[in-house]
Amino acid sequence: QVQLVESGGGLVQAGGSLRLSCAASGRSFSSYVMGWFRQTPRKEREFVAAISGAGINTRYADSVKGRFTISRDNAKNTVYLQMNNLAPEDTAGYYCAAGRSGLVTTSDRYAYWGQGTQVTVSS
Repeated sequence: QVQLVESGGGLVQAGGSLRLSCAASGRSFSSYVMGWFRQTPRKEREFVAAISGAGINTRYADSVKGRFTISRDNAKNTVYLQMNNLAPEDTAGYYCAAGRSGLVTTSDRYAYWGQGTQVTVSS
């Protein structure tokens, strides 16, 4: 019903920046909370950030607060994740997700997921 496609991942040096995009197809995009999660083979899926349907409210993991910014453009059906001052610990596959359960931090509350985009930060 809702398809999500991430882009913008790549290789960057520590201290650098990347901007991820997630393009959504489907109806009622503005009714969905949009979130970003990341995952490595050795770790559980980790909440990164979420934004409310109208873009007024945001929530961030402590590990990225002050460095990452989530935003959305409902006219373009797109959500963004601006990542600044990247560190090797940020290396992961990044996934966008859509849900209707508020600014929750657990992955089980998000119904739709993108295919992911890889972010690699060199030290």
